[in-house]
Amino acid sequence: MPDPDNTSARLTGSLLLKGQNLPGFASEQVRLLQAVEETGSIAAAARQVGISYKTAWDRIDAMNNLSAQPLVARSAGGAQGGGTQLTEFGRNVVAGFRTLETQHDKFLARLGQSLNSLDDVANFISAGTTVSSIRNQYRGVVESIQHGAVNAEVALRISDRQTLIAIITEDSLERLSLNVGAQTLALVNESSVILTAEGPLATSARNQLAGTVTRIARGAVNSDITLDLGEGKSISATITNTSLEALALDEGAPACALFKASSVILLAV
Repeated sequence: MPDPDNTSARLTGSLLLKGQNLPGFASEQVRLLQAVEETGSIAAAARQVGISYKTAWDRIDAMNNLSAQPLVARSAGGAQGGGTQLTEFGRNVVAGFRTLETQHDKFLARLGQSLNSLDDVANFISAGTTVSSIRNQYRGVVESIQHGAVNAEVALRISDRQTLIAIITEDSLERLSLNVGAQTLALVNESSVILTAEGPLATSARNQLAGTVTRIARGAVNSDITLDLGEGKSISATITNTSLEALALDEGAPACALFKASSVILLAV
């Protein structure tokens, strides 16, 4: 009968690449990017890595939104995904990650050989990333701050041409240690985004982002709409099917996303 005290254990681990101008990259994201490069199609890449077409779109949108430079360049093409390829920056990220992954595996193998038992490890701490159901996530740099008695207005530059406005309390500003030039993460819930088929309107909504409809995922009651904002950024909105019909939105049509500054959540990075 095997002695449980002598049960051998193998040291394993995963690699997460993070940087000031990059989203957190794990193996699953890089596999998807590599599949896009190999197949030239989001639909084919999704099948290759074993995820749904919608999930692949969502992951690519998230990576582009959180990256200072676009990783994936694509043209809409309906159910077949259109023509899709990695940018030079995206190819460099994939190549660099694969090199790091190889060295990481070698390091774990060497470290595992020096352990007689995992019982020798007193504590194992795993540093994870913040996981949120909110798909509209943008990494940016604080461009300006207007202080008030209770609230502060924060302008966050997310690309060369796009700026988000957030209203947070002065207490939150202090706890986040936000200053001009600091990096932060902005979250906007899809249900907080209002769509219009026209251009920017005279409205109290401080954030008005013009773009082009790239995807419509219609459900039984609601539809998920994605707008391409340019520079590799996008935004998703959840609206009723009745509203979709009233707006007469189709893929390729211009549209504008509106949301209040108070709907923007800021997170420390």
